[in-house]
Amino acid sequence: MDQVVTIGLDIAKSVFQVHGVDAEGGVVIRQRLTRSRVLAFFAKKAPCLVGMEACGSAHHWARELSRLGHEVRLIPPSYVKPYVKRQKNDMADAEAICEAVTRPSMRFVPVKSPEQQSIMVLHRTRSILVRQRTQLSNAIRGHMSEFGLVAPVGRNGLQALKVIAHAGDVRVPEEARACLLMLFEQFELVSDQILESDRRIIASARSTEVGRRLMEIPGVGPLLASALVATIADPKAFKSGRNLAAWIGLVPRQNSSGGKERLGGITKQGDRYLRQMLVVGAVAVIRYAVRNGTRRPWLVQLLARRTPKVAAVALANKNARMVWALMTSGERYREPVAA
Repeated sequence: MDQVVTIGLDIAKSVFQVHGVDAEGGVVIRQRLTRSRVLAFFAKKAPCLVGMEACGSAHHWARELSRLGHEVRLIPPSYVKPYVKRQKNDMADAEAICEAVTRPSMRFVPVKSPEQQSIMVLHRTRSILVRQRTQLSNAIRGHMSEFGLVAPVGRNGLQALKVIAHAGDVRVPEEARACLLMLFEQFELVSDQILESDRRIIASARSTEVGRRLMEIPGVGPLLASALVATIADPKAFKSGRNLAAWIGLVPRQNSSGGKERLGGITKQGDRYLRQMLVVGAVAVIRYAVRNGTRRPWLVQLLARRTPKVAAVALANKNARMVWALMTSGERYREPVAA
């Protein structure tokens, strides 16, 4: 049998598909593997190039195969799709991955360490808890409004409803009060868990030298700094700050043809969580600038000709580029000086 030089591995929960080719591109292996046989299969193979889609559990398998001596490259799934021939199935996907991983212009995803993935698990868990807290708050307000009890928006309003529920107000039937007390108890538990997540995230942002430098950028707090350090495994994988902004989805969508440039709204591709946090941080900077003024000439000129929301996205794009510059150069943030 000819020696395998490139393997496309389509991963799943239980069943994996392998597509291997030799140096001339001839198909050598086309095989299905169960989860328990994957490592044993690759342990018997000579070191080769292995391509996988950057999806769930891909970083785990990349680390495991790298320990066996193989060169593993992760490809964004959207970049593999053009290489799929006609019908989509596991065999076609593995063949497409095997073809895509050999392209000279292909872009790859750096393999993350367990520590980096652990930080992102912390962020995702916090996001789930925040959504649950919002659901509980809305449920409490909705149930109590059925009995004519409403309160202003915010924590103080919810606290007023809590006092009413615990006071045994006659307007709230006993059966409904028992349910409301359970919702309030769950709300307090989730709030405490969010605070604990915030403490861990702040500690992770301050524990790295890069995180401390990123937090000096206006609009980048501990939450965003921690997520940036954990998500961007190798900032030098991006050739420029614009490439990083494009990866996050903060650049205009192009539909250009015939030498005529047509630009639309932002692409909204890439990491949604980072994009959301960058825009939220930019909105905070703009609100402060509108109320208290700012010495940043670029932001002043931008707010003079654009709406605050458009300016926030533009500022988020600029912050993403500054993040790349600070992460690759090792420098600290310097506030611009007005002319």
